[in-house]
Amino acid sequence: MGNKEQKNRDELALDEKLENAEETRGSTTVLAADAAMTRRILLKLDFRILPILALLFLCSFLDRTNVGNAKTYGLETSLKMTDHQYDTGLAVYYATYIASEIPSNLVLRRISPKIWLPALTVMWGIVTMCLGFIKNYAGFMAARAILGITEGGLLPGIVLYLSGMYTRGEMALRLGLFYTAASLSGAFGGLLARGLTSIGKRGHQATWSWIFIIEGLITVVVGIFAYFMLPNSVSTASFLKKEERVFAATRLRLDMPSRLAEDGSERSHESFKWSEVARGIFNISTWLSASAYFGILAGLYSFGLFLPTIIVELGYTANEAQLWSVIPYAVASVVTVIVSIISDRLKLRGVIMLFVLIPAIIGYAVIANISVAHPKVKYGMTFLMATGMYASVPCVLVWNSNNSAGHYKRATTTALQLAIANSGGFVATFIYPNAEKPQFHRGHTVVLGLLVGAWFLVALNVLYCHKVNKDKAKGKYDQYVGYADDRDPDFMMVL
Repeated sequence: MGNKEQKNRDELALDEKLENAEETRGSTTVLAADAAMTRRILLKLDFRILPILALLFLCSFLDRTNVGNAKTYGLETSLKMTDHQYDTGLAVYYATYIASEIPSNLVLRRISPKIWLPALTVMWGIVTMCLGFIKNYAGFMAARAILGITEGGLLPGIVLYLSGMYTRGEMALRLGLFYTAASLSGAFGGLLARGLTSIGKRGHQATWSWIFIIEGLITVVVGIFAYFMLPNSVSTASFLKKEERVFAATRLRLDMPSRLAEDGSERSHESFKWSEVARGIFNISTWLSASAYFGILAGLYSFGLFLPTIIVELGYTANEAQLWSVIPYAVASVVTVIVSIISDRLKLRGVIMLFVLIPAIIGYAVIANISVAHPKVKYGMTFLMATGMYASVPCVLVWNSNNSAGHYKRATTTALQLAIANSGGFVATFIYPNAEKPQFHRGHTVVLGLLVGAWFLVALNVLYCHKVNKDKAKGKYDQYVGYADDRDPDFMMVL
């Protein structure tokens, strides 16, 4: 009898093991199928969306910087402007650019990304074309001010748009890819300008005017093309199959706080509230990361001002310097993509920046204090500087977006961060005067101080986010259960 019972128990145990094995195999099969579906969807999104966004950002980059190329072909002389008036025209662009970022992001959903992003592109393309027909300083100021208004919403809009297409752990690589592709291509803006000015003076049109007219026309065409290519969301993406659209939308819901994921998307639950805008404006993490980004952008905006000077010191001509200046950008672009991949794999932003900023700090510390007798060392330091600053951009760009849930709070924090950071353009305009060539000791020292400050601000933000996560684990945020935003205890901050 005992042997029979033991046999039955052995058979039951064997059956249980077989059932568990079947479940494990089934689960593995499902996971493998899900992984394959995810790869297929990401590949389609990447090939359809990222090239278009890179093209839009490239047009933005060219249309904001082509005024410098036009200056070398007689813009100031034709319009009878002084250097001070020219600098004022640059400053008014940044003022309106910064002022337009938050309002633009707040209307993005109401108008829809498919319409708003291409519409902005077409509008600033038309304004750029108008710059080719201006006849005086007043026209220059008006056109630059309107250009800032139309261009300001693009980058915060792109970041917000991507946050609705990819999960939090996929954002850095995508931003890194489109940002570096556009920036690297932008390094050849001078070569494009040289080609366009070969048209020469035609009728009443000065040589420099063709830079604005042709580049503006190209931007308008790109904007119209983008309207037909960009989807509003993964749920309406025509290039995805029905089951892919459903799966993609589910992935995004599962990336939100769990109580929101259970019963629908963020879009169906949230209407506009000024309280959400206020929550974004008064968010501590936003101000810490934005202030750090301010220091980084001050360095990035000014980097191109002294790089050709260093290369000329090596004995190259001005034209050769333009070509040699591309190399540090190219190296920085490759490293930026690698850092973005690591950031997404580890799901870390600020922690990665703490390591990436160190080469830039070392580069500025050396270049600020080494004599002009060592141009090769100075050129070598530009690689560290470019790599450290560029590679930190995708991480800092997505950090706020990753840690903000609730569409309108995320729209506000994304735009506010860029508004604060882009103020670094004002700093870059004034810290590298031609009178301080070729050493630029003061300019390098200012940027060095800003980058050291950025490092400590990033460290503070990492500690702050860590504290919020600990408080959520201890139940201090339990009163926000069901709020379905970043206060929800299930929503963990990315460090």
